[in-house]
Amino acid sequence: MDRRTKKNQAAIMNALIHLIGEKDFEKITINEIAERADVNRGTIYSHYSDKYDLLDKCLEAQLYHLIEICSLVDETEPYPSKSSLLRTLVQMEKNALFYRNLLSNKGVPSFRNHLQEIMNKQIMEQIIANNLSLDELSKDISVQFLSSAIVGVIEWWFTTMPCSVEEITERLWSLLELNQMILRTQS
Repeated sequence: MDRRTKKNQAAIMNALIHLIGEKDFEKITINEIAERADVNRGTIYSHYSDKYDLLDKCLEAQLYHLIEICSLVDETEPYPSKSSLLRTLVQMEKNALFYRNLLSNKGVPSFRNHLQEIMNKQIMEQIIANNLSLDELSKDISVQFLSSAIVGVIEWWFTTMPCSVEEITERLWSLLELNQMILRTQS
C-alpha cells in the first residue's frame, strides 16, 4: 500500500472517529466524512463500500492493534498478567478519543460487541489453560460474566475517567484474581 493510500485511509478513519464524538453514527453522512478528511467521496468509496464498511474496518484495525499490544508477552511473564492489562489500558488511553467516542455513542453497539468477543475468547483460553474442570454451562456463564464485567468497567472508566490507568488496572486485576480463586474452588 502506498503512502498516499495509507494517509487517505488514516484521514478518513480519523474523520469518522471525530464525527462519532459529535453525533450519532446513523446521522453521519459520507459527505461529512469526506469533508472532514479533506478527500472527495470517490476516495472513500475506493476504499470502503459504505460508512458501515468504514466503521467495521476502523474497528478491526484498532482492535487488532490492541490485541497485539495486549499479547506482547515477556518470556518470564505469565499471560494474561497485570502488566498485559496495564499495557492494554495504556494503549486504550493513548487513543482515548476513539474508545470514548465508540463506547459512548449509542449508534455503535458493534464496538462493545467486538470488545466483548475478544474478552470471551481470552477468558475461555484461560479457563482451558488453567485446567478448570467446569461443566460447559459453568464455563459459558463464567466467560459471559467476566467479559461483561471487564467491558463494563472499561466502558465506565472511559466515560467518567475517575482514576488513573494504573489505579484502574490495579483494582480490575484484584477483581479478576478474586474471580479466578472462586472458579478454582468450583472446579
